[in-house]
Amino acid sequence: MRHIHFSGLLRRPEAGAFLGLVFVLVFFTIFGSSQFLAPAGASSWLNVAANLGVIAIPIGLLMIAGELDVSIGSMIPAGSMTVAIISGHFDLPIWVGIGGALGLGVVVGLINGLLVVRTAVPSLIVTLGTLFAVAGLTLGLSVMFTGSTSVALATDGVAKLIFGSFINNTFQVMILWWLALTAAYIFVVHFSPWGNWIFAMGGDRISARNAGIPTDKLTIALFIVSSVSAAFVGMCQAMLFNSAQVSAGSAFIFNSIISVVVGGVLLTGGFGSIIGIFLGTITFAVVNQGIYFTTFDRNLSSLIIGIMLLAAVLMNNTFRQMALSYSSKKK
Repeated sequence: MRHIHFSGLLRRPEAGAFLGLVFVLVFFTIFGSSQFLAPAGASSWLNVAANLGVIAIPIGLLMIAGELDVSIGSMIPAGSMTVAIISGHFDLPIWVGIGGALGLGVVVGLINGLLVVRTAVPSLIVTLGTLFAVAGLTLGLSVMFTGSTSVALATDGVAKLIFGSFINNTFQVMILWWLALTAAYIFVVHFSPWGNWIFAMGGDRISARNAGIPTDKLTIALFIVSSVSAAFVGMCQAMLFNSAQVSAGSAFIFNSIISVVVGGVLLTGGFGSIIGIFLGTITFAVVNQGIYFTTFDRNLSSLIIGIMLLAAVLMNNTFRQMALSYSSKKK
């Protein structure tokens, strides 16, 4: 029974992600300064993980379902600029700006979803098109309305507290949103029928549709959640830093995909978990920020990040294959 239980743990999508996280934490604890795990140091990678994690989980769900959304790279600055232009430049109530930013996310996600389900064009190509379209629209409208690519935004009151503030002047309130949303996703994906439908779509979309699963509606919903999440992060960043830029956000495309893959999600779809994505996001953030707590040459930071992230991904694949091989031998 002990061996069967161990094999079952290894087959979990988050098993490799957990081991990868332990590895990078130990590595930077040994080679980094004492500040790495101190509150100020931990905030540097937890803040990065929180903003990335809110986006990475919807991206992971799309990948599990066999789709991909790269338009998030434009939705983040679009969400920032929308709330900044509405409530900063035109001085309308902040809640109007918040509604405008999230509403834009719904519209773009709906367009992405409809184009994917009603055409034979792969989601990568569709969202690549909306990536550039939204970027151009954001730039054009920003210059037209404000004459600038940067807009100031002053926020106070409840909106500032729950969307754009620091906890103890160190940790972004986004961390609480990340934890709450992760818990909600865990319930929906792993304890409700919708989760099984998403995995079924990634395994075989045609069979899932024939089984009565509303694949088209679910695909559209996933794209809407992805776009709204990106707009939400952009909106919160604008409120946190009191300004918005049209150029910020492209790095989230690759960073979120890396986090999802490190978290154990297969690029071919049908396999993964929310906890795995959660751990993969932390792993990426630790590697991304941990280099600054070491004495390593900063010019080698990208090389070290690439090697360590590749090692984490290979660890995922190795343990998964070992577990599957062990299971087949038992049979």
